[in-house]
Amino acid sequence: MLSVALRTLRTRWVTFVGSFVALSLGVALLAVMGLALASSLDAPERQPERFAAAPVVVQGQDTLSVPTPIGDRTQKLAHPRAVPETTVAKLRRLGTVVADRSFSLRAAKGPGDLVGHPWSTAAFAPYEIETGRAPASADEVVVTGDWARTGERVTTDRGTVTVVGTVASRGFEDAVFYTDARAAELSPMSTQLVVKAAAADVRAAVAGLDLQVLTGTDRRLADADPDRDSEALTAMNAMFGTAGGVTAFVSVFVVASTFAFAVAQRRREFGLLRTAGATPGQIRRMVFSEALMVGVPASAAGCVLGAYGAPRLAAWVVDGGLAPSWFTIGDFTWPYHMAFWTGLLVALLGVIAASWRAGRTGPTQALREASVDTKAMTWGRWLFGAGLLLTAVVTLGVALVSDPGELLHRKTYVSRPMLLITAIALLAPVLVRPLTRLIGWLPAQLPGAGGMLVRENAAVGIRRTAAIAAPILVTVALVGSLLGATATLNEAKATETREQTTASFVVTPAGDAGFDAATVAELRKTKGAVVSATSSSAVYVLEEGVALIKSEARAAEAGPLAKTVELPLAAGKVSDLDDDSIIVNEEWEKHTVGQEVGVWLGDGTRKSLRIAAVMTTGTGNNGAYVTPANAPGASVDRVDVALADGADPAAVAAALTKAGGHVFTQDQWVQASYPKTNRTTRYGFMLVLGIALLYTGISLANTMVMATSDRVRDLAVLRLAGATPWQVLRLVAGEALMVVAVGGVLGLLVAALNLAGMWSALGLLSVWSPVEMPWAELGATVGACAVLAVAFSIAPAGLAMRRRAVELAGMRE
Repeated sequence: MLSVALRTLRTRWVTFVGSFVALSLGVALLAVMGLALASSLDAPERQPERFAAAPVVVQGQDTLSVPTPIGDRTQKLAHPRAVPETTVAKLRRLGTVVADRSFSLRAAKGPGDLVGHPWSTAAFAPYEIETGRAPASADEVVVTGDWARTGERVTTDRGTVTVVGTVASRGFEDAVFYTDARAAELSPMSTQLVVKAAAADVRAAVAGLDLQVLTGTDRRLADADPDRDSEALTAMNAMFGTAGGVTAFVSVFVVASTFAFAVAQRRREFGLLRTAGATPGQIRRMVFSEALMVGVPASAAGCVLGAYGAPRLAAWVVDGGLAPSWFTIGDFTWPYHMAFWTGLLVALLGVIAASWRAGRTGPTQALREASVDTKAMTWGRWLFGAGLLLTAVVTLGVALVSDPGELLHRKTYVSRPMLLITAIALLAPVLVRPLTRLIGWLPAQLPGAGGMLVRENAAVGIRRTAAIAAPILVTVALVGSLLGATATLNEAKATETREQTTASFVVTPAGDAGFDAATVAELRKTKGAVVSATSSSAVYVLEEGVALIKSEARAAEAGPLAKTVELPLAAGKVSDLDDDSIIVNEEWEKHTVGQEVGVWLGDGTRKSLRIAAVMTTGTGNNGAYVTPANAPGASVDRVDVALADGADPAAVAAALTKAGGHVFTQDQWVQASYPKTNRTTRYGFMLVLGIALLYTGISLANTMVMATSDRVRDLAVLRLAGATPWQVLRLVAGEALMVVAVGGVLGLLVAALNLAGMWSALGLLSVWSPVEMPWAELGATVGACAVLAVAFSIAPAGLAMRRRAVELAGMRE
């Protein structure tokens, strides 16, 4: 049978070229994602930046460590502690001590990420004066880079200053250096010091205290965001993991579908071979030999393409700011092995069901079924399709009952569509015939036989229609599910903000450092206003004895808070909040009003608080509420203002604007705080959907060429029956559009089911907001699929009809 397989490859070259293209692209995608994922697992050790020349750096407590039966659990503190004054005094006896301070500021013409420091710390980078001199008074500064010249007056949100000197930029920050005294005024709290003394002496001086002594490469921990490389790689790892999972699913799905379709096209050929005496085993071995002869070179070609594409993907994520500038594709071999053997295995598995069915079908039955799919559903499709559908329904029900919040997590709403896509694809032959009858009903009523032929051809060729619709189903389902999930979740969060914001105005600081005490005092003096000043903080709780959980918290006075915010309370009252209590949500292990809960405050202080009220879980943004006394170190970063009876809104707004900060009306605040998909998620979805669209687009074009080329004799019969070439092409285009419509409806069904599950979860979490279906993106996707399907069905049909119809009708299969 090997010789027959070789002759078949030569005769049916269009079919096998299509399978080769699908498999090689699928393997290439697997290789690219595998290489990217492997390269994002480890980050090189970053060297110190701001303190590269500092002898010793002493840091205050910035980490909470809690012992548990399974080891210490740690979390970064929201408000790191300063080094105690008594310890600073001891360190001064050892040598010079320089307090470090960092604070954000904004300049009218400066970079957007300016940071201020005391001039004494500049020597530890080291920075050296290029032009001018060091600052000597409160209104003098030295800047990095060339965005401001020596002698220039610069307006900042910290006051107008004169640039008296410049230093060369070192690439890791855009700094503005003040005098030490002025920096201390702008940022009173210092959480780390540079000590010019021997490291051993410094360690002896701070022994027994919860302080860190940093030397050598550990001094990088004193830099701003020292873990940014590992955090970026963690985000990339999650992105590539998600993209890799979806890519693997799409490529495996399309490759298996393409190979199965290629075998299913040849039922008449298998019937003739059975009539000639071929045994079922011989036919199966022939099909496997063909798959092997296509699969090996296609998988190898895919690995070569993957090696070419992976560095370009790395360059794209670096240019997009998702990866550090040093990120490159490493020298790994396992992704190639994984991609090669996965591709080959999928190619072989893709022909199993079709070859088994072809082998066990009798000769006469095979010939009788050559033109009409009388039994498109095998027991295997019924078993696996129904099983996967049942699994999807059961897991959804279990999640809704046990933990509806799990359905709002990205890993869940990205992975769940794959289960439904596979189930619907396996059951597609059952759905194709009624769908084509329904979609084709109106065209069939039009004058002429074209509409009727389109409907009947699609309904009769169930396997062909289902196979061609598969790439469209995948693409539409992914676009609708992923973009719809993020849009629905964002709308739910916006609904929460809209319902909770009852203040007439919301005031936010101009910079990132929060309001100073004087500005808050001015805002409180506003006539006709009830002012609620709140701060961002955090509390930490040990749940189940082993999990240290960080919960975002806001610090506010109970009275003003109750008048400016409508919290989604499930029990208790906001007015009961005091310095000995806390408001939690239902997600906490302890969430009964009156219970005592042990927490650690934002600076690591241990405290037992009584639960005053309990909020619903919502989308996960309903954090805890404490009083300012339980948020040491937190600065006011939001002021909600309600109008007193008879107050003039315009006058209150003018007074608030004069006091300082950005003043938003209620509607403006809801609009400004509308949640936006973060950059990593956005780029991840661009990557996933871009790959899915590109790959399924190529696969759709590929499958259309395969399907149309196999129907040349059918088209010739139409010509001989009197149809003009234009009528035949219109028929081919109509059938292509019918298939696109079927795939689009099935994909929309999957997306709707997924979003219905998310909507149900939101309802159980007490958030009632509408489902957001991305109609524009879905329309663009279906339109692109329609263009590809029509173009790549008409092209081979048009080329074939350049020959005489009699010649085409007499062609060998």
